[in-house]
Amino acid sequence: QVQLAESGGGLVQAGGSVRLSCAASGRSFSIYGMGWFRQAPGKERAFVATIRWNDGSTYYADSVKGRFTISRDNAKNTVYLQMNSLKPEDTAVYYCAALNRPFAYWRTGEYDYNYWGQGTQVTVSS
Repeated sequence: QVQLAESGGGLVQAGGSVRLSCAASGRSFSIYGMGWFRQAPGKERAFVATIRWNDGSTYYADSVKGRFTISRDNAKNTVYLQMNSLKPEDTAVYYCAALNRPFAYWRTGEYDYNYWGQGTQVTVSS
C-alpha cells in the first residue's frame, strides 16, 4: 500500500501563487508515476498534471499549461505542484494520486491511478 498526504492549500488572490506538496509513504518504491487532479464544486474530478517517476518527464492539461509546474524529489518521495498566475476558476480541491505500474503513454484518467490523497482546498479570490 502507498499512503499519500497533501499539504499547501489555502486562500490566494487571483494572480498569486501556491505550491502544493504530496508526500508518499509505505510502498513508495512501487510508484511509477504521480499526478494531480482537481475537483471544483458541482464538477467531476479533472486531470491537472502528471510526472513519470524515473525520468521526471511531465504532461499537463491544456488549462494549466504554462502556469503550473509539477516536479518531484525522489529522495523525499514527494511530488509538488507549483501553481502560478492563479485564476478564480482554479478554485478546487486538489488531489494527488499515484500509479503503481509502468505506462507507455500519459495517464490522465482518475481510474488509471491506484492511490489517492485526501485532498487539499485551494481557493482563488477575484
